[in-house]
Amino acid sequence: MTAIHGGIPGERRQRNDVRRNRERLIAAAQETFAEAGPEASLNEIARRAGVGPGTLYRHFPTRSALLAAVLSDRVRTLCGTAERLRAAESADDALDTWLRAFLAHARTNQGLGGAALLEGANALDLDCHRLILEAAAGLLTRAQRQGTARADLTPEDLIQLVVGIALSTARNDDAEQSDRLLGLVLDAVHGARGGGRG
Repeated sequence: MTAIHGGIPGERRQRNDVRRNRERLIAAAQETFAEAGPEASLNEIARRAGVGPGTLYRHFPTRSALLAAVLSDRVRTLCGTAERLRAAESADDALDTWLRAFLAHARTNQGLGGAALLEGANALDLDCHRLILEAAAGLLTRAQRQGTARADLTPEDLIQLVVGIALSTARNDDAEQSDRLLGLVLDAVHGARGGGRG
């Protein structure tokens, strides 16, 4: 048994180092892309992550691969938030909170997906649209079952409405305007509480 397992601790440390480097690179890329957009300097990302450019390129051979990793990470976080909110006592509060998080996600990530796929590669390692729809569906269905959201709404409706707000406010930094527009959408979503269709 000793011979079989003798090399494992060193291999495990190496794998842990690789994983930590990848996590640091994605975190640094999140920050840098948020500040400078999809064309941000990859050398700056490596510097912020505390690694050399060679390490960055070993993990992410192209800019599109790094952009895709960042977008995938953000989508996983967004969908993880939806999963946690499904345990909240108030279904409509959970839905509202997640839709606000989704609006922030949509505003922050405009252009990121397109930039990731600019080279024509299928760089994304997950179906972002499907996961977001599933997250919306889980929260919306729960609110509909409790009678606090319109029964005629679909997850696709919600996603389209929020993306529309993100697109229409893309050219300004007025977060209050996007919040105000989302508030109007939420009033419509919960029309059943005020005697609307349900």
